[in-house]
Parts: sequence; structure tokens; C-alpha cells
Amino acid sequence: MHPKSLLLTICLLLFNFVFGQTTTIKGLAPTYVGKTIELHTINDYFSNKTTKIASTQVKEDSTFVLYSEILETQKIIIKAGNNSSHLYVQPNGKYDIFLPEKDKFDPYKPTGNQVEISFFSLDSTDINFKILGYQRWQDNFLGNNYYLKSTKPLEFVESLDRFKTNVEKAYKNDTSSFFKTYVRFSIAGLDNIQHAAARNRYEKHDFYIKHSPVAYKNDAYMLYIKDFYQNLMPRLSNEANEAVYEGILRSSPTVIMNALGSEYTLLNLRIREMIMINALGEVYNSGDYPETNIKTILDSVQNHAMFSANKEIAGGILARVTELVPGGKAPDFVLNGIDLPTKTIADYKDKHLYLHFIDINSQGCMKELDLLIDAHKRYGRYVKFVTLYKDDPNINLENLKRIQSLTWDKYSLSNSNSIWNNYQIESFPHYTLIDATGYIVSNPALGPTPNGQYETIDKTFFHIQKAWHEANPNEKEYYERN
Repeated sequence: MHPKSLLLTICLLLFNFVFGQTTTIKGLAPTYVGKTIELHTINDYFSNKTTKIASTQVKEDSTFVLYSEILETQKIIIKAGNNSSHLYVQPNGKYDIFLPEKDKFDPYKPTGNQVEISFFSLDSTDINFKILGYQRWQDNFLGNNYYLKSTKPLEFVESLDRFKTNVEKAYKNDTSSFFKTYVRFSIAGLDNIQHAAARNRYEKHDFYIKHSPVAYKNDAYMLYIKDFYQNLMPRLSNEANEAVYEGILRSSPTVIMNALGSEYTLLNLRIREMIMINALGEVYNSGDYPETNIKTILDSVQNHAMFSANKEIAGGILARVTELVPGGKAPDFVLNGIDLPTKTIADYKDKHLYLHFIDINSQGCMKELDLLIDAHKRYGRYVKFVTLYKDDPNINLENLKRIQSLTWDKYSLSNSNSIWNNYQIESFPHYTLIDATGYIVSNPALGPTPNGQYETIDKTFFHIQKAWHEANPNEKEYYERN
């Protein structure tokens, strides 16, 4: 064969391999017309960090279509507005779903509400069909037998054994390794129910974990592993614990790995490295170990882990322990623009800082401006406001003119500016409140519009104002107001 023909053949084969795994998700979302729907893959089940892999806008007729290259069966998250749900996807899968609004009886959550999608049709070979069927079976078993655990423990053990045997027979010939792993570790979770014939910790390890390959993308497996090794440090012998502590003081992953090798359930090197990462994350805020050293270790493992999949876990845990939590140091930023002074977080010291992230093309965001302007009139003396938006060649000029008329700082920033990632901006509007010393008060913070609990930022601003006057009792305004 001619070299050029061979090269073309190879390219076509690669093209068909990579682009032949397109998964399609279409459906109806009548309460999200005009809004963006996103698909997120779960990076790892320890940090629960996700990555957006596809997005689209819901059309006026309520329909949407999403495409993504899925190379292995896994659970993914679908987000719409402030709500989210999940489904399982497999290569070349085609899914037709209905995405509902938040249940009216569920209390509003600032971080988002869980909703349950419905499938219009599912093939019996699809992973969702299988998992939904198994979950229904397991739920029925627990509903009919769980009460026996306390009243008739031996009868409960017998019924659990029958359930396990029936499940094994039912799925013996199933060809999906993902599904069989899912079922196996769902059963393992039932074994965690305390009962008369329950296996001890080492028996569980040998029966479920020892001979099973690590399934990073299988939620049932990973959640079982996460639960099995939870709070590892107190389980270690005194000798192993001291050796781990020495490894942390030396910022040495190698020393810690060697120390953990004495624990029987961590003989598997891949699992040992994975659990070492999670254990460091668990003790980060305990005060018993130097935080700087733990961050150094996680950063090292993120770049030099023995197993590549564990690099992502280390990166996720590192991001989680240093993320924006109340009391944590706010990440620095650089704000600049044409004919505007360059500013960093240091330029906003001595007063609280209220960062307002906005999508200027969103009418919903723009409607909130009147309330924000009113809040600034009442509390602008005590809290510094800054509005931030992304550069966009298709920006709504009328809305832009209104933003530019604001009486506080406003900056247009490129999409690559680190502030979007550092402040975890995933939807708009988004608010962050930072105190006068540069520490996070809340992220996301409340906005001027009432949330589902009828809360706004107004109460917080009022307390900031009150504290400011108490610290400055000699001001004339203080006496006039009181």
C-alpha cells in the first residue's frame, strides 16, 4: 500500500474511533425556555469536581439537543438554571428526556435543587434501564424487609441472603461490566447494614475490594470505596500514624505511602495512593497537621502520581481544601480596562467588598440592577461595590450603556481572566462578599433579589452598617440616626 494511502486509512480509522462515540441527549424543558442547559462529567468522586462537556440553549418550543463524545459508560450531571439532575450515558447512546422544574414542595437552595428527569423511552440494553430496574428491586426489598433487622434479625439475614442470590442469578449473563460492578457494590452497601451475620472490615475488603479492578467512573464502586476508607487516620496503628505524620512534616508522599503500606486493606498500590490523597483532604482542616505541607504533598501528587487517574483526584482535593469557604482567604485578582486604573484586592481594603458578576446579555440579570442600585444608595458608604462582566463582541449595547452609568467600579474582563475560575463563576448573576481584611464572608453571597427563602443581602449589609457605626461612635451621622 502506498504510504499516503496508509496514512489516510489510519486517519479515517482514528476519526471513526473518536467521533463514532457521540452520545445524544434531547428532550423537553418547558420551564427553561431561553436558558442554558449544560452537561458536566464528574471528575472524581472524592472532591466531586465536575467539568462542563456540552451546553445548549432551550428553544422557544421547549426542545433542546446536546451532543458529547462519551468514551466510556458513566454518570453525568445535567444542569438547567440553578437546578440539576443526573443520568447514565454510554458511548453512542441516544436519550430522550423531560427536564422538570424544581418541586414546589422542596425548599429553595442557593447552591441549586435536585430534580428528577423522566425518560420518554429506553431500550432494555441501556444502562439507565438496567440501573432503574435494579434500584426499584432493591428499594422494594428494603421496604419489605428492613424492619426485620431489629425485630427478627435472623429472618432479616435470611431474606438478605435470598435477595443477593436472586440478584446474582438474574444478572449472571449480563454483558455490561459497568452494570455488574454497579450491582456488586450496591450489594456491598447493603452489607454495611449491621446485622447478626455481617462481615467484619477485613472480610469485606477481601470479598469486595481485593480482587475488583478500580472503577473510577462507577459511582456505586467509588462511593463504597469512599465510605469504606472514611476517617482512615484514626484506624491506623500508632506506629503507622506516627510515620504518616513524619511524612507530612517532610512533605513526602513516598514516606506516607510506605507508612500506609502496613495497613492490610491498603496493599493495593493504586488504592493506597488514592486513599492517601483523600485522607490528606479529610485532615486538612483538623488543626492536627500543617496545612501548607498537605497542600505541597497534594500538589506533588497532582503532577507525579504513580497512577495517572489519581492525579485528577489529587488536583480535585487540592482545589476543594483551598476553595472559597467562609473564613478563607479571598483569591487576589487583577482588574484592568481601557481608561481605567488597574486594581487588585488590596485596593479595596478597609471596607467590605461586594463583587457582582453579571451577564449583560441576560435580561434577568439586568432587571436586578434597580435593586442593586438601591442597595448601593443605602449601603455604599459601608460596602464597596464592583461589577464585573465578560468581553463579548455581541454584547447588548443598550444594556452596556446602563452598566457604564453605574456609580461604582465596573470592569469588562476577558474570558481568560483568572477571576472567573478562582471565584467559581458558573452562572449569573453571582455575588461574593469579602470582609475588610480580605477574607471570604460568603460565596455565593445573597443578592438584592429575594431567594426562595425570601432572603436578600439587605440584612447582611444592615449589620455591616451597624458594626461600622459602633466602631465610629463620634461621627455626627451616628448621633443623627440614633
